[in-house]
Amino acid sequence: MNKNIFLIVAVFSLILVIPMSHAQLTIGGNAEQKLIEMKLDIDGTVSVKHVVSSSNMPVTVQLFSGTISNLVIINEKGEDMFENGANAGIAYDPQGNQSIVIFPSKQNSIIEYNLESIIPEDNLLTIQTSYAETYSVIFSDEIEMIFLNNNIIFLENKKGVSLNYGGSATIQYYSNTPKIIKEVQWEENKFDVEIITDSKIDKFNFEQTSKSISFQVNEEDKLVTIIMSEELLGGPYLIFLDDEKIKFNKTMKNENNIVLNIKPEVSGEIVIIGTTVIPEFSMFIPLIMGFFIVLTMPLIKKINLH
Repeated sequence: MNKNIFLIVAVFSLILVIPMSHAQLTIGGNAEQKLIEMKLDIDGTVSVKHVVSSSNMPVTVQLFSGTISNLVIINEKGEDMFENGANAGIAYDPQGNQSIVIFPSKQNSIIEYNLESIIPEDNLLTIQTSYAETYSVIFSDEIEMIFLNNNIIFLENKKGVSLNYGGSATIQYYSNTPKIIKEVQWEENKFDVEIITDSKIDKFNFEQTSKSISFQVNEEDKLVTIIMSEELLGGPYLIFLDDEKIKFNKTMKNENNIVLNIKPEVSGEIVIIGTTVIPEFSMFIPLIMGFFIVLTMPLIKKINLH
């Protein structure tokens, strides 16, 4: 009997010691998480925070995949839960992904760490992320717009996005937004066409008669975002790269301006063809006035006769 008790105590002690040596653990069920938040900064820093509910049983928290640094686990009092190895430990799955095992606790636990997962390309920063539960991605105030799975999102007053029920996402944003403003003047009207891209843009041109905007893209495989007024050039649209139709995403920035997003695989001439275009009002005004006079003359004569 005493040997059995000693064996149980020895095994229990071993479990408490194993976390400190970062051995592989599969203890407890999945943790109930009050918050799962990833924060992306303009300089490419990725910070992650998990808030885990208290539990009477051991629980496991899966961390985001990637190179993890500055890992900290504290309780609500700010006490380090790694300090004596009795409160939390690190586990690895066969693929090398890390998780945290939290032993029974009456307090919520807070897990924080950095991810070295950003892929820089010129001004454009990219992170590919995946998680099995709902999580939020928060952006620093300097980030004005993002691309989520190639769909452009203007943050404006929003702090970030929520990926409900989890899943995979490719998130991209500029560390320094490269804006090119081209002014289009037609008659008395002026319009700004905004192009956001890391590629050099040449030979910008607006053609009223062909209902088109064209420009030269000098670098391949770069995101190109066009923001313009629908009054200048309205849809539906077709976009061509050197006479070959290409795919694009369209969204509304506000009630007046549309956003077209493309990623040309090669350099060449981009041509955007619309369905409606700003009309030539001034040249028709004399004709309209003359037509109006012709129609109203008989009515004027009738009135004079009476």
